[in-house]
Amino acid sequence: MVEPVNPKVPNMTAISDLEIFARVARTGNMSAAGREMSLSPAVVSKRISLLEERLGARLFQRTTRQLTLTETGEGYFKRVVDIIALFEEAEDFVSRRNTSPRGVLKVAAPTSFARLHISPHLPTFLERYPDIELDFQLNDDFVDIIRDGFDVAIRIGELADSSLVARKIATDDRVICASPKYLRDNPAPQTLADLERHNCLLAGAQDSWRLRDKDGKEHQIRVHGNIQSNSADFIREALLLGLGLGFRSTWDIAPELERGDLQIVMPEYTGSSHFAVHAVYPCREFLPAKVHVFVDYLSELYGPDPYWNKGLKKSVKEGGNSSRKKKSDDRTSRRKPPSSAQAGPSRGLEGLA
Repeated sequence: MVEPVNPKVPNMTAISDLEIFARVARTGNMSAAGREMSLSPAVVSKRISLLEERLGARLFQRTTRQLTLTETGEGYFKRVVDIIALFEEAEDFVSRRNTSPRGVLKVAAPTSFARLHISPHLPTFLERYPDIELDFQLNDDFVDIIRDGFDVAIRIGELADSSLVARKIATDDRVICASPKYLRDNPAPQTLADLERHNCLLAGAQDSWRLRDKDGKEHQIRVHGNIQSNSADFIREALLLGLGLGFRSTWDIAPELERGDLQIVMPEYTGSSHFAVHAVYPCREFLPAKVHVFVDYLSELYGPDPYWNKGLKKSVKEGGNSSRKKKSDDRTSRRKPPSSAQAGPSRGLEGLA
């Protein structure tokens, strides 16, 4: 016997209910979700309860202080995000918004990279696309772009597989370096084994450096030091103060290398070819125009030979960043360009260089 349909529980879920659910899942608070959607907490609570009743499943665990997704709710949330994205894309298509990029673009990016290589170029971007509003969240730690509602994230490093899509927008060339002050008191390492005798400044939770020799062979070297931080800026300052060796991205320290404030040591060893700067975004068949133009803009801005390396190469050629000109020139001739590995579905480091 077919049970009668409860007239108070719709047979189909409205897209507005999915949007309410997604807002509550992201904020973890019905009042906050209601404020964002101009709804009262009571209305939000009622709509969530009706949704759970229709689905026949509890989506949230409720306590007096906390609201968290159940295991079923987690799975439902991941699928709802895609549904809402497709709905928004359908509306964009109908209203021809894809031909005119607009709206709020929410971006997650590493603090130092955003400060050095995104922020200075935003005036040109906004002049070109005046209908786009930018919401940047800067953090050197990994963020969940789907759960936190980001349109795109800039991630630097080697990316692991995930349901996200990544596009390589720049190389991430890494070198071993130190300040002249540190090298005056500590003879520069000549071999990989010498690194064990040096104070190596560490970023994030790393305890090893992935190095590539002049023949393209990669080496995983365990290193030790008395300073570790999740902040690229903090490690750069420690390097400049002469507190140890660092393994840094050239986008982070190119000006210091050009001025001679830092010097490259063991130039025959560079970073892994698997490291790069990526733009990462949810897997969608049609990207919103605002995401598409932003990623294109950065990709064109940096290119296969990023501008931060060009001044460095000139400095090396002139012998301006080291008193050991011959070794610098040898480094330029021996160093191979980084591999242009394709960026596929990925998830990875946020900004630890």
